[in-house]
Amino acid sequence: MAEVVPAVSGSSGRLIVSPPKQTLAERTWPGRVFEREDLSYTEAMDGFIAAREAAPGESSTATSPEADPEAKRQAELKAERRALRRDVGRLRTARRAEREQRKAVDEAWRVPREAHRQRVGALSAAEAGKREEQAAKRAAEKAQWRAERSVHHQELMRRRQADDQWREERRQQREREAGVALVTAWIAVLVVLDNCTRQCLGLPLFVVGAHVTAELVVEALKALLPTELQYLISDGGKQFTAAVMQELAKGRGFVRVPLARHRPESNGIAERFVETLKGWLAGRKWQTAEELRALLLEFRPYYNDRPHQGDELAGLSPNEYAARMAVV
Repeated sequence: MAEVVPAVSGSSGRLIVSPPKQTLAERTWPGRVFEREDLSYTEAMDGFIAAREAAPGESSTATSPEADPEAKRQAELKAERRALRRDVGRLRTARRAEREQRKAVDEAWRVPREAHRQRVGALSAAEAGKREEQAAKRAAEKAQWRAERSVHHQELMRRRQADDQWREERRQQREREAGVALVTAWIAVLVVLDNCTRQCLGLPLFVVGAHVTAELVVEALKALLPTELQYLISDGGKQFTAAVMQELAKGRGFVRVPLARHRPESNGIAERFVETLKGWLAGRKWQTAEELRALLLEFRPYYNDRPHQGDELAGLSPNEYAARMAVV
């Protein structure tokens, strides 16, 4: 077999030496232990756990928004919310400046209006013999008053137009706010699946959402996990790495298997289940946590009695597959 040597290329006086690329056989990662057909499932799983603990940072690269459609959508929503907040702040500042300007204009308008009233009263009290003498002066004052009043009417018309424009912009902003409504409460659902039979063991719901604690998760798992459990596959969330979870594993005699960081595809069964659940919920309406809990209770038997594709189940439902395994 030919020896692999570094690749060498040179041109225009430059010499570039690059090491040979690793072949597939030379690359290694924890999941490759499952390629060995001579190992049982338990031996392969123990080997995977040992490899993961030996190289905990092997998959520490974060998933980019471009590679995760959901992360990309959330990033776009956040950007839209920031833009909306800027537009609302801009409109609020402009409206405040408009009101200050109107206040100043109204204050200035009171001066000629009061002067006009005083002039009218003084002319009305003038002696009859002097009316002809005052006629030209009164005509000039009336003309001046009409000009000032015309300017004031134009200001009122401008205000009406500004108000209409402001109302239209606020209407558009409210429509945008409805489209990117800020989430004020989160509801979390814990997905518990049997990797062998694909059965959904339970879907505990937590109304505290992102603030769900390890104690709440452990209490839910205590009621759902089978007594013969050997391995619990989970991500690296703090709820699964806490001391209370380690105590549960020790007391129940199972091993927690950590998934590769930022690699949801490494838990494909659970990820596919979540997609199915989301698609099922998309066609149903609910407003409260209790209504969602009722839907989750309805979904579980639907999923477990539904025929599945794939070589493992071969068209059987999880319940049928579990029943056949129990017989064997």
